Amino acid sequence: MMNEFILPFFMAAFLSVVIGTVAGFGTSTIFLPIALFFLDFKTALVLVAISHVSGNAGAITFFRHGLDKKLILLFGVPSIILTILGAYLVIYIPQDILQIFLGIFLLIFSIYSLLKPDFKVSASKINTIVGGSISGFLQGLIGVGGPLRGAFLISYDLEKVKYIATISAIAVVIDLTRIPIYLANNFLESDFYIYVVPLIIIGIVGSYTGKRIVSRIPQDAFKKVVLIAIALASILLIYGGIIML
Repeated sequence: MMNEFILPFFMAAFLSVVIGTVAGFGTSTIFLPIALFFLDFKTALVLVAISHVSGNAGAITFFRHGLDKKLILLFGVPSIILTILGAYLVIYIPQDILQIFLGIFLLIFSIYSLLKPDFKVSASKINTIVGGSISGFLQGLIGVGGPLRGAFLISYDLEKVKYIATISAIAVVIDLTRIPIYLANNFLESDFYIYVVPLIIIGIVGSYTGKRIVSRIPQDAFKKVVLIAIALASILLIYGGIIML
């Protein structure tokens, strides 16, 4: 990466982590398309994942009193299994079409949920397992699963601290599953190792900044904030998929 691009790259990482902490997702959705302006897909996938895992680890620390262990288990275990499968299939399945379809689905979901504020998804075991499986698979395959996790979990009408803590914990588990697979397949060349520590620091500082913002958002407005974030993320996904065609 050329020196003049390093500052914009790190600024994009910071802003994406702040937004990702507030919405419970979005770090990868925002940062990955930007990173692709500077890096090839595989390198961007790894560096964005490092920023993602550090930001979510920070969020777990700052919102730890809201952790829902049962929900993490039901959502997280199938996510881990399907993330491994998705990560191994990266080199075999085109990501662009999947990204476009995911964006369209999430755009419809977010608009419908905003128009129908009472809409909820039953927090049943089967819904949670299905949500974890699909989001985990897409996280491993295209590097973006957070908006779908957010769509499932915000539909459970969780309190904001519980929502952020739980979705962040699930994201960390998924990241710790997929990053070693990326590294084992030599997605990150040694020249880019110098960006790892700065991205970890940015992730922690960004998540703390996000925590300060969340504390100022009333609970009754929080769900709308997340749904608007999902709508914006879906547009980014559609756009990113189209330019990859």
